Amino acid sequence: MSEQAEQAVETPGLDRFECRACGYVYEPEKGDDKHDIPAGTDFADLPVNWRCPVCTAKKVAFSNIGPAGTVSGFKENLNYGLGVNNLTPGQKNILIFGALALGFLFFISLYGLQ
Repeated sequence: MSEQAEQAVETPGLDRFECRACGYVYEPEKGDDKHDIPAGTDFADLPVNWRCPVCTAKKVAFSNIGPAGTVSGFKENLNYGLGVNNLTPGQKNILIFGALALGFLFFISLYGLQ
């Protein structure tokens, strides 16, 4: 089990929850300004009548997506894919867009050939 997966098991209060109706993500570190929920409030501690600030869906419409910055994907697939499956979403973005920028620079450099 990776260190990040172990960290997710140790701190369940920091898990983010995503609305299945509209995709809004409730992050306990930020809280909910629209409903005056202070930062640091766990999803389980939200009032029973709390609703999604975007689409007004009930709490049961939310699913646990784990803490911020954890690796994406299923835990059983993390050992496949040349190590790319162990990258966080931010690291994957840097890898993808960095490769695109490098390819663009190579393409533009072809105009220098005559």
